Amino acid sequence: MKQLSLVFNLVLLVAVGVLYYLHFSGKDAGARQPAVVRAAPVSADGKVVAPLIAYVELDSLNEKITFIKNKRKELEAEQKTIEQEWENGYRDLERQRDNFLKKGNSITQEEAQQMQMSLMSQQEKIDERKQTKVQKLSERSFNAMDDIQKKLKEFMEDYNREKNYMYILTTGTGLDYMVYKDSTLNITNDVIEGMNQKLSAGKQ
Repeated sequence: MKQLSLVFNLVLLVAVGVLYYLHFSGKDAGARQPAVVRAAPVSADGKVVAPLIAYVELDSLNEKITFIKNKRKELEAEQKTIEQEWENGYRDLERQRDNFLKKGNSITQEEAQQMQMSLMSQQEKIDERKQTKVQKLSERSFNAMDDIQKKLKEFMEDYNREKNYMYILTTGTGLDYMVYKDSTLNITNDVIEGMNQKLSAGKQ
């Protein structure tokens, strides 16, 4: 399960990574002020200049965008079911082996060989079934993240038509390369709110 969670989070990082140095060209500059402005810079002619850079916190997107949170729980639950089924299969093999051994000295060499072959065959099928299900689950996970990536990119393009940032950076656990962050340039809450609305509307 931990491996699936790691894969899921890594795919999310890749999906949101499209925001890294993403350049947008919006025509309606100045339509609105940035979501949070500490003190808007002013140019020489007295006009307000919007910040050119903003950033998004990946960890917050992962935890607060409802669709991502629910999808992660769904996939983790399915992974747990697969693991449980696999463990139950092995327990059944152990029960078969123990029941067979209870016969004691009455077991013939031929019977022992047949039981061994039967257990090996069943074990192989159990492992193959698990491998097939895990592979399908991984495909579903990547497809889900690909869909999120597309929706996120669409949202950011719409969002930036009014904001007119030149670059939107990402920050998060293991990817925090910014030695300083001005919190007034944090647009994470805007993205969380907008993505939740977008994905919720898509279900209707």
